[in-house]
Amino acid sequence: MPAVVRFRSVVLDCPDPHALAAFYAGLLGGTPHAEEPDDESDWVVLEVPGGPRIAFQRAADHVPPEWPRADRNSQQFHLDLDAGSTWEEIDAAHDRALALGARPLDLEDREKKDFQVYADPAGHPFCLCRIEHG
Repeated sequence: MPAVVRFRSVVLDCPDPHALAAFYAGLLGGTPHAEEPDDESDWVVLEVPGGPRIAFQRAADHVPPEWPRADRNSQQFHLDLDAGSTWEEIDAAHDRALALGARPLDLEDREKKDFQVYADPAGHPFCLCRIEHG
């Protein structure tokens, strides 16, 4: 069946759309663009090179999700980001994410899992995933 709509973007609520857009631009590349040219804009879009766009919407009363709590304020959604196929590439992605303000949520059993869980500066969970070849 042919599509009747086209995917546009993923939108994240956050207290500071400029700061969160800058965080993801640092991880994924691209340049954030505000709806209005000032720093008070409530809507910022990041056109991710080779990927979907991510938009950031100001939510003054934003309460970050708690991972992995399903009973209260669960993660709602998360982003999976390919970090590389070697531990060297994954370590570089880890270091970059931390330098940009990410917080590790689950780094246990790293050698046994194909992903590591972090929170972005607004508290949204995301995973740095190992790319499997084969």
